[in-house]
Amino acid sequence: MSNATGIRPDFDDILQRAQTFLQREVMPIETRYSPYDFARALPALHDLREQVKNLGLWAPQAPTAFGGMGLSMMEHGLLCAVIGRSPFGMYIFNAQAPDAGNMELLAAFGSAAQQETYLRPLVAGDIRSCFSMTERHHAGSNPLLMSTEAVREGDEYVITGHKWFTTAAEGAAFAIVMAVTQPDASPHQRASMIIVPTDAPGFERVRNIPMLGHSGSLWDSHAEIRYHQVRVPVANRIGEEGTGFALAQTRLGPGRIHHCMRWMGICDRAFDMMCRYALSRPIGEGQVLADKQTIQNWIAESQAEIRAARLLIFDAAQKIDREGAQKARVEISTIKFYCAEVLNRVLDRALQTHGALGMTDDTLLSYWYSHERSARIYDGPDEVHKSSVAKQILRQYERP
Repeated sequence: MSNATGIRPDFDDILQRAQTFLQREVMPIETRYSPYDFARALPALHDLREQVKNLGLWAPQAPTAFGGMGLSMMEHGLLCAVIGRSPFGMYIFNAQAPDAGNMELLAAFGSAAQQETYLRPLVAGDIRSCFSMTERHHAGSNPLLMSTEAVREGDEYVITGHKWFTTAAEGAAFAIVMAVTQPDASPHQRASMIIVPTDAPGFERVRNIPMLGHSGSLWDSHAEIRYHQVRVPVANRIGEEGTGFALAQTRLGPGRIHHCMRWMGICDRAFDMMCRYALSRPIGEGQVLADKQTIQNWIAESQAEIRAARLLIFDAAQKIDREGAQKARVEISTIKFYCAEVLNRVLDRALQTHGALGMTDDTLLSYWYSHERSARIYDGPDEVHKSSVAKQILRQYERP
């Protein structure tokens, strides 16, 4: 980190090279491959991944010791806002969830053996991973409620449970599973994180869950998983037994910066599309859509909200870089619900501006509109984050 803002002197050049590559190489393939059909686009995406490696822009969130760029939280956030402008961008730069979060988790808390076996090939892009926490029969908003168990038998854990919304499980080499290892401990010390190879006997990917009509494929999918007495070595546990909840919080904090800045990239692209279309769409003799005050209001409101959201994210990222994610809990929760709502409003205005065209797959708006509505649910629904922010603020006051 070169200064108080966490920005290195050459970072403008990094951003410019990333933006140029995105515009020249990545965006053109959007007309050839639908983001709904990730599997068909994969060969082209892998060619672009090799180009990103050659440009030195690979795995921005991963430490340099393991083959990444080692960016600060602020730098990574700024880069996510650029590469997030394309549905393929994060994957092409090897900055995609859930792999990015799993890289950070293994780099910070994985054993040397885990880092060699799983982290290095993950950063290299040789394998993918998934994160298996949410359960079908429990509210995902409360990670303390969990039925999946990992019972220790000698030097092994025997894992039994039922998970869903395990993102990117199809084609993943391993899952990081949250499972109860100490059922009699206090709620925050019951669960552990355990690495489970997806080819282990008893690991069953039941299906890719259809999301608003689309099941997705490979990385761009969300699976239902059953663990049928899956046996893995105790050495596959990440960190100490019972630290799963603490590790999850550590993993999700920076992950929300990644998501929020990616959302800002989507907002920037949707905003640009809205302005261009409004200026080019005739609606009468000598009139275009942009002449209407309602459209002008949407443009002004969107611009203000995007700028405000970015400043909130910068504030959170700087605090994480300075003081760590634990000290930035209010800032992290604030950006999670605020930026998700901004994203939804900007996309809605852009789609409405495009009229019937916006509902088609001829633009990216319909994909983002359906795909990103979940932003207000995953990693904690808006309501939970708002409640968390309010409670932490109110602790500063005394009841009369």
